[in-house]
Amino acid sequence: MKNLTSSARVATLGLSVIAALISGCANMSDAQRSSAIGAGIGALAGVAVGDSRESTAIGAGLGALGGYIWSNQMAQKKAAMEKATAGTGVAVTQTADNQLKLNIPSDISFDTGSSRIKPNLQPILDQFAQGLSSQPNTEIRIIGHTDSTGSDAINNPLSVNRAASARDYLASRGVDSRRIQIDGRGSREPIADNATEAGRAKNRRIEIFLAERAAAK
Repeated sequence: MKNLTSSARVATLGLSVIAALISGCANMSDAQRSSAIGAGIGALAGVAVGDSRESTAIGAGLGALGGYIWSNQMAQKKAAMEKATAGTGVAVTQTADNQLKLNIPSDISFDTGSSRIKPNLQPILDQFAQGLSSQPNTEIRIIGHTDSTGSDAINNPLSVNRAASARDYLASRGVDSRRIQIDGRGSREPIADNATEAGRAKNRRIEIFLAERAAAK
């Protein structure tokens, strides 16, 4: 270890901690184990950001706060959403930090310039709302996006209003609105080329994230 740099020593330590926890060697609760794994991953992220003690410490702190788990309930929810959205163009994925993500295109969510939910989106949100009352440790985020057509003065509030409409619909289906965070990114985060109609259509979307934290014991 004497010949390793400080960042390499941290990376080695982080990997060792993660390996030990995953193998079940550590005597921790699920919540403690999730936070510790997050801290180890965060430390590695800090090393990637910069070769300094400060960046490593920051990364460890962020990782410990992340702490999302992929439980059987989350896996079942993903399977249910994949079934409910089959053939609709909605992408259902598990993110790298164990969030369930729905990427919902505008052709089934909102008309151009409108924040009113289309009928085709309603059964998808109905399915998403099912069972969430029995998952008190879950957090929901809804992010609205637009294409680059129009000004920020139009796109920014429109993206927020679309997220708010989805939140309000979920609340009407029994989901506690206090568990739902919303945001609008306007046209600032495109996933396709705004120079083409096909690209603009992909950029007009909402993203819904579902994340679960380990229950405290």
